[in-house]
Amino acid sequence: MSKTLKLLSRINLKSIVFNFKYFPFKTAIKLPVLISNNIYLHETKGKVTINGPIKTALIQIGYGKVGISDFKRARGVWQVFGEVVFNGRAFIMHGCKINVGENGQLIFGENFNMSTECALVAEKKITIGNNSGISWESLVMDTDFHHIFDENGQVFNHPKEVVIGDNVWVGCRCTILKGANLPNGSIIAAGSLVTKKLVGEKSIFGGNPMRVLKENITWKY
Repeated sequence: MSKTLKLLSRINLKSIVFNFKYFPFKTAIKLPVLISNNIYLHETKGKVTINGPIKTALIQIGYGKVGISDFKRARGVWQVFGEVVFNGRAFIMHGCKINVGENGQLIFGENFNMSTECALVAEKKITIGNNSGISWESLVMDTDFHHIFDENGQVFNHPKEVVIGDNVWVGCRCTILKGANLPNGSIIAAGSLVTKKLVGEKSIFGGNPMRVLKENITWKY
Protein backbone atom coordinates (compact mmCIF):
# COMPACT_ATOMS: atom_id res chain seq x y z
CA MET A 1 0.00 0.00 0.00
CA SER A 2 1.39 3.40 -0.98
CA LYS A 3 1.95 6.06 1.65
CA THR A 4 -0.90 8.16 0.23
CA LEU A 5 -3.38 5.26 0.30
CA LYS A 6 -2.29 4.37 3.83
CA LEU A 7 -3.00 7.92 5.00
CA LEU A 8 -6.37 7.97 3.23
CA SER A 9 -7.31 4.73 4.98
CA ARG A 10 -6.85 6.48 8.33
CA ILE A 11 -9.37 9.23 7.62
CA ASN A 12 -12.52 8.58 9.63
CA LEU A 13 -15.42 10.47 11.18
CA LYS A 14 -13.49 11.27 14.36
CA SER A 15 -10.72 12.92 12.34
CA ILE A 16 -13.24 15.02 10.43
CA VAL A 17 -15.09 16.07 13.59
CA PHE A 18 -11.84 16.95 15.38
CA ASN A 19 -10.43 19.08 12.57
CA PHE A 20 -13.61 21.02 11.88
CA LYS A 21 -14.10 21.55 15.61
CA TYR A 22 -10.71 23.14 16.17
CA PHE A 23 -9.64 24.76 12.90
CA PRO A 24 -11.01 27.21 10.32
CA PHE A 25 -12.36 25.64 7.14
CA LYS A 26 -9.24 26.18 4.99
CA THR A 27 -7.14 24.38 7.57
CA ALA A 28 -9.68 21.73 8.55
CA ILE A 29 -10.26 20.60 4.98
CA LYS A 30 -6.60 19.50 4.80
CA LEU A 31 -7.11 17.21 7.82
CA PRO A 32 -3.80 18.04 9.51
CA VAL A 33 -4.76 15.89 12.51
CA LEU A 34 -5.74 12.24 12.16
CA ILE A 35 -7.53 10.64 15.10
CA SER A 36 -7.74 6.86 15.46
CA ASN A 37 -11.07 5.21 16.14
CA ASN A 38 -9.47 3.95 19.36
CA ILE A 39 -9.31 7.49 20.76
CA TYR A 40 -12.16 8.58 23.03
CA LEU A 41 -12.85 12.27 22.38
CA HIS A 42 -14.06 12.88 25.92
CA GLU A 43 -13.80 16.69 25.78
CA THR A 44 -12.97 18.71 22.67
CA LYS A 45 -13.00 22.15 24.20
CA GLY A 46 -10.29 24.77 24.46
CA LYS A 47 -7.99 25.54 21.57
CA VAL A 48 -5.61 23.65 19.28
CA THR A 49 -2.94 25.59 17.38
CA ILE A 50 -0.62 24.31 14.65
CA ASN A 51 2.43 26.45 13.93
CA GLY A 52 4.11 26.02 10.56
CA PRO A 53 3.04 24.62 7.18
CA ILE A 54 -0.22 22.67 7.22
CA LYS A 55 -0.45 19.29 5.53
CA THR A 56 -2.58 16.17 5.83
CA ALA A 57 -1.68 13.83 8.69
CA LEU A 58 0.94 16.18 10.11
CA ILE A 59 -0.27 15.05 13.53
CA GLN A 60 -1.42 11.48 14.14
CA ILE A 61 -2.98 10.34 17.41
CA GLY A 62 -3.75 6.72 18.25
CA TYR A 63 -1.80 4.94 15.52
CA GLY A 64 1.26 2.70 15.35
CA LYS A 65 1.76 -0.76 16.85
CA VAL A 66 4.00 -1.96 19.66
CA GLY A 67 4.06 -5.62 20.62
CA ILE A 68 3.77 -4.98 24.37
CA SER A 69 0.24 -3.58 24.13
CA ASP A 70 -3.04 -4.50 22.47
CA PHE A 71 -3.45 -2.20 19.49
CA LYS A 72 -7.04 -3.23 18.80
CA ARG A 73 -8.32 -2.74 22.35
CA ALA A 74 -6.08 -0.02 23.80
CA ARG A 75 -8.16 3.14 24.20
CA GLY A 76 -6.67 6.61 24.26
CA VAL A 77 -8.38 9.69 25.67
CA TRP A 78 -8.49 13.32 24.53
CA GLN A 79 -9.83 15.49 27.37
CA VAL A 80 -8.94 19.09 26.64
CA PHE A 81 -10.35 22.27 28.14
CA GLY A 82 -7.24 24.47 27.73
CA GLU A 83 -4.75 24.94 24.90
CA VAL A 84 -2.69 22.44 22.91
CA VAL A 85 0.03 23.72 20.58
CA PHE A 86 1.76 21.65 17.90
CA ASN A 87 4.92 23.19 16.45
CA GLY A 88 5.18 20.61 13.70
CA ARG A 89 4.94 16.87 13.17
CA ALA A 90 3.72 14.73 16.08
CA PHE A 91 3.10 10.99 16.26
CA ILE A 92 1.24 9.83 19.37
CA MET A 93 0.61 6.10 19.56
CA HIS A 94 -2.40 4.10 20.74
CA GLY A 95 -3.65 4.07 24.31
CA CYS A 96 -2.28 7.52 25.21
CA LYS A 97 -4.20 9.96 27.39
CA ILE A 98 -4.04 13.73 26.96
CA ASN A 99 -5.64 15.85 29.68
CA VAL A 100 -5.39 19.65 29.65
CA GLY A 101 -7.20 21.71 32.27
CA GLU A 102 -9.09 24.92 31.63
CA ASN A 103 -6.05 27.06 32.46
CA GLY A 104 -3.53 24.54 31.17
CA GLN A 105 -1.26 24.61 28.16
CA LEU A 106 0.45 21.68 26.45
CA ILE A 107 3.12 22.50 23.85
CA PHE A 108 4.66 19.93 21.51
CA GLY A 109 7.88 20.65 19.62
CA GLU A 110 8.63 19.68 16.04
CA ASN A 111 9.06 15.96 15.36
CA PHE A 112 7.58 14.64 18.60
CA ASN A 113 7.04 10.92 19.16
CA MET A 114 5.21 9.21 22.01
CA SER A 115 4.84 5.47 22.40
CA THR A 116 1.88 3.52 23.78
CA GLU A 117 -0.10 3.90 27.01
CA CYS A 118 1.43 7.24 28.07
CA ALA A 119 -0.37 10.08 29.84
CA LEU A 120 0.15 13.86 29.69
CA VAL A 121 -1.67 15.93 32.30
CA ALA A 122 -1.36 19.74 32.10
CA GLU A 123 -3.12 21.95 34.62
CA LYS A 124 -0.56 24.76 34.24
CA LYS A 125 1.99 24.20 31.45
CA ILE A 126 3.96 21.35 29.91
CA THR A 127 6.48 22.25 27.21
CA ILE A 128 8.19 19.60 25.08
CA GLY A 129 11.04 20.65 22.78
CA ASN A 130 11.94 19.62 19.24
CA ASN A 131 12.96 16.08 18.28
CA SER A 132 12.00 14.63 21.65
CA GLY A 133 10.26 11.39 22.51
CA ILE A 134 8.52 9.59 25.35
CA SER A 135 8.55 5.81 25.64
CA TRP A 136 5.70 3.51 26.65
CA GLU A 137 3.70 3.73 29.89
CA SER A 138 5.24 7.02 31.00
CA LEU A 139 3.44 9.81 32.86
CA VAL A 140 4.11 13.55 32.61
CA MET A 141 2.06 15.63 35.06
CA ASP A 142 2.40 19.21 36.29
CA THR A 143 -0.15 18.93 39.11
CA ASP A 144 -1.03 16.84 42.17
CA PHE A 145 -4.73 17.24 41.30
CA HIS A 146 -5.75 17.34 44.97
CA HIS A 147 -5.00 20.34 47.18
CA ILE A 148 -2.83 19.88 50.27
CA PHE A 149 -3.13 22.44 53.07
CA ASP A 150 -0.59 23.55 55.67
CA GLU A 151 -1.30 24.24 59.35
CA ASN A 152 -2.71 27.68 58.42
CA GLY A 153 -5.13 26.28 55.87
CA GLN A 154 -3.11 27.53 52.90
CA VAL A 155 -2.66 25.42 49.78
CA PHE A 156 1.05 24.76 49.17
CA ASN A 157 1.08 22.19 46.36
CA HIS A 158 0.19 24.43 43.41
CA PRO A 159 0.88 23.16 39.86
CA LYS A 160 4.38 23.85 38.52
CA GLU A 161 5.49 23.99 34.91
CA VAL A 162 7.22 20.96 33.38
CA VAL A 163 9.86 21.52 30.69
CA ILE A 164 11.26 18.78 28.47
CA GLY A 165 14.05 20.17 26.32
CA ASP A 166 15.09 19.55 22.72
CA ASN A 167 16.30 16.10 21.68
CA VAL A 168 15.27 14.46 24.96
CA TRP A 169 14.37 10.79 25.28
CA VAL A 170 12.23 9.72 28.24
CA GLY A 171 12.54 5.97 28.79
CA CYS A 172 9.66 3.61 29.44
CA ARG A 173 7.63 3.75 32.64
CA CYS A 174 9.08 7.09 33.75
CA THR A 175 7.19 9.54 35.94
CA ILE A 176 7.86 13.23 35.28
CA LEU A 177 6.16 15.38 37.91
CA LYS A 178 5.55 19.10 38.51
CA GLY A 179 8.64 21.29 38.52
CA ALA A 180 10.69 18.84 36.44
CA ASN A 181 13.05 20.32 33.85
CA LEU A 182 14.91 17.96 31.51
CA PRO A 183 17.94 19.49 29.75
CA ASN A 184 18.57 19.37 26.00
CA GLY A 185 20.03 16.16 24.64
CA SER A 186 19.34 14.14 27.76
CA ILE A 187 18.07 10.60 28.26
CA ILE A 188 15.96 9.66 31.27
CA ALA A 189 16.55 6.02 32.20
CA ALA A 190 13.59 3.64 32.26
CA GLY A 191 11.57 3.67 35.45
CA SER A 192 12.90 7.01 36.67
CA LEU A 193 11.08 9.57 38.81
CA VAL A 194 11.88 13.23 38.10
CA THR A 195 10.59 16.01 40.34
CA LYS A 196 13.14 18.82 39.85
CA LYS A 197 15.40 20.61 37.40
CA LEU A 198 18.19 18.36 36.14
CA VAL A 199 21.57 19.86 35.31
CA GLY A 200 23.80 18.66 32.49
CA GLU A 201 23.01 18.59 28.79
CA LYS A 202 23.71 15.44 26.76
CA SER A 203 23.63 13.25 29.85
CA ILE A 204 21.88 10.06 30.93
CA PHE A 205 19.99 10.50 34.21
CA GLY A 206 18.70 7.70 36.39
CA GLY A 207 18.85 5.98 39.74
CA ASN A 208 17.35 6.71 43.13
CA PRO A 209 18.30 9.34 44.09
CA MET A 210 18.44 10.76 40.55
CA ARG A 211 22.01 11.31 39.32
CA VAL A 212 24.07 11.58 36.13
CA LEU A 213 24.93 8.10 34.86
CA LYS A 214 26.82 9.10 31.71
CA GLU A 215 27.91 12.39 30.15
CA ASN A 216 28.57 13.59 26.60
CA ILE A 217 26.11 11.21 24.94
CA THR A 218 24.06 11.44 21.76
CA TRP A 219 21.05 9.39 20.71
CA LYS A 220 18.75 8.87 17.76
CA TYR A 221 15.45 7.12 17.03
